[in-house]
Amino acid sequence: MQLYFIRHGQSQNNANWGKSGYQENPDPALTDIGIEQACHVSEFLREAQTLANPKDWNIQNRYGFGLTHIYTSLMERAVHTAAPTARVLGVSFAAWQEIHESGGIFGRDGDEKHVGLPGKSRSYFEEHFPELELPDELNGTGWWNCRPFETEEECHERTKQFLANLLSRHGDREGQPENRVAIFSHGGFFVHLMFAILKTPWRQAAHGKSWFVLNNCSISRINFFKDGIDIAYLNRTDHLPDHLIT
Repeated sequence: MQLYFIRHGQSQNNANWGKSGYQENPDPALTDIGIEQACHVSEFLREAQTLANPKDWNIQNRYGFGLTHIYTSLMERAVHTAAPTARVLGVSFAAWQEIHESGGIFGRDGDEKHVGLPGKSRSYFEEHFPELELPDELNGTGWWNCRPFETEEECHERTKQFLANLLSRHGDREGQPENRVAIFSHGGFFVHLMFAILKTPWRQAAHGKSWFVLNNCSISRINFFKDGIDIAYLNRTDHLPDHLIT
């Protein structure tokens, strides 16, 4: 299996990070730059979707991507980034709730700080993304459903479970074609995922001692085999013009 991790485009929170007086949004939308980034990554993947030389060594995807599945977090910035790619490629497009950012949907200030909030509802996704396959349990109260704030420990356990489920669902099978899976997700989740893949102590990341830096709409590729993994590349941004690297 080939896994392509694509971080969402620039969000309102990303653009205003550290600005005095800015109040963080629990589920921020993309900025105009983020929308441009999402369009660029979709066009890049559309132009490179066809595998020109399927049997050649293609570790840098110079001969194409051939994506077979696209999954997205249900956070607004991720879905709005993923949708243009899913639409132009026409491959399987589904929500995977467990690839959301650490913490979940929660209040950021005052009495609501760290209080769980609803998140977007089924009707929102059905209206804006009719092609998106949604989980059966998603209802009118929102996908996060006011659950408590997720701790870093809980996030790491969720990440490990996602990795096990991903390999169970898309790992290589004898006599079956290789799956090439793209997930549109988040920087903090990626750090936990890399520590889970490498089986190293994640608490270094939690304390800011180790981090995997990802630009908005960057692409990272990890290959999974029966007996191991290859990290082909991380934080690739050559598909973006300089003014869209954030």
